Amino acid sequence: MRLSLTIAALAAAAFAATAEAHEFKAGTLTIGHPYAFETPATAKSAAGYFSVTNAGTAPDRLVAIEADGPKAEVHTTETDTSGVTRMTAVDGLEIPPGATVTLEPRGLHVMFTGLGAPWKAGDHVPATLVFETAGAVPVVFNVQARKAGEGGDMDGMSGMDHGSGQP
Repeated sequence: MRLSLTIAALAAAAFAATAEAHEFKAGTLTIGHPYAFETPATAKSAAGYFSVTNAGTAPDRLVAIEADGPKAEVHTTETDTSGVTRMTAVDGLEIPPGATVTLEPRGLHVMFTGLGAPWKAGDHVPATLVFETAGAVPVVFNVQARKAGEGGDMDGMSGMDHGSGQP
């Protein structure tokens, strides 16, 4: 009986680790763990994150992100000398050969706008990353619960300029 419980617990842990650390491959690129945090009920936007590793000898470039429903684009987060934080769209994202580019909270991220409903932990958001060389790569962003102290690009949005010219 204990052996059965131990095996079941190990299998559940392995499944959870696999679900947490999912990846997608296309040519020499590996897209690691696309994810987003759950959103408040009234949110109209969300931020997504992932890494891209280029194991090839030539650069590639992320040129677009497509999603069903929300608009998606790569943004960067920058704070100017007066303390105003702005998120602005990035026109393509270079993935150098032999390098990993990571989109993470308070830095480069995917900005999803025009959400039709809040995102809840356990949701899956399909999207397509479009690269110049590797082409279209279907991925799934896993929506995760936000852990205590885990910030993101959507925190404190009221003090941010989101490319509108208004703080």
